[in-house]
Amino acid sequence: MAYKKVLTIQDISCIGQCSMTVALPILSASGTETCILPSAVLSNHTAGFSGFTFRDLSEDMPGISAQWKKDRIHFDAVYTGYLGSIEQIGYVRNIIKTHCKGPVIVDPAMADNGKLYVGFDAAYAEEMAKLCCEADITLPNITEACLMTGTEYRTSYDRDYIESLLAKLRERGAKTIVMTGVSYREGRTGVVVNVNGVSTYYEHRKFETGCHGTGDVYASAFVGALMQGFNEQEAARIAADFTLLCIEKTVGDESHWYGVKFELALPAYIRMLGLS
Repeated sequence: MAYKKVLTIQDISCIGQCSMTVALPILSASGTETCILPSAVLSNHTAGFSGFTFRDLSEDMPGISAQWKKDRIHFDAVYTGYLGSIEQIGYVRNIIKTHCKGPVIVDPAMADNGKLYVGFDAAYAEEMAKLCCEADITLPNITEACLMTGTEYRTSYDRDYIESLLAKLRERGAKTIVMTGVSYREGRTGVVVNVNGVSTYYEHRKFETGCHGTGDVYASAFVGALMQGFNEQEAARIAADFTLLCIEKTVGDESHWYGVKFELALPAYIRMLGLS
């Protein structure tokens, strides 16, 4: 397997085990050279803490890209997560065109449980939808898929509802879609992978208690598996199994409410990839 170089563009939350602080170690554990472009620096993620500091790094992006262009730096893939503004989405679009020679994977990272994250609005969701539909692979949860297609969010749904969401994303131009958090029966959840309009579903155990950062953990593990030559369905399964294991190693520890102990599961992830 060739040694791949991936650029990940997302924020650094100094505390909280999400975004860049999970993407970098997980992708590195997959045997992938991981380059980073921070979109912002936060003191901590935005859920559960008393507040947070936020420094927007948008102004740095064009200069960084210009320097990379001088040095003829390119990446085998680009994987984006949390982007702080519409302006940043535009910068990211240009960076992809200039520096990426392989697949583009976009995690919309803007909403969950029927609501946009703090600081985002409908205009942002629309611009993110355009970026997702330009990508080779997009990894929305159900909320994000609803926002990008103008669909009413439901907590109770069936396969027809999910397939309708996927069809609307494809109509907008989305290619491969990996939709997370899809639950068709009590106590179970899973991921739908839609390739060329055909869906497959991988189901696994559902924990009633959610954990912060699992979407970032999942997306990073998916990209790492993809870079090691696994196809989309296989990468989706590996990422789901890894994320589940991260949750299993965290539940019951009330002091660790802000993320998952993904570090304890990295040896298992490496084995899942056949690297040990």
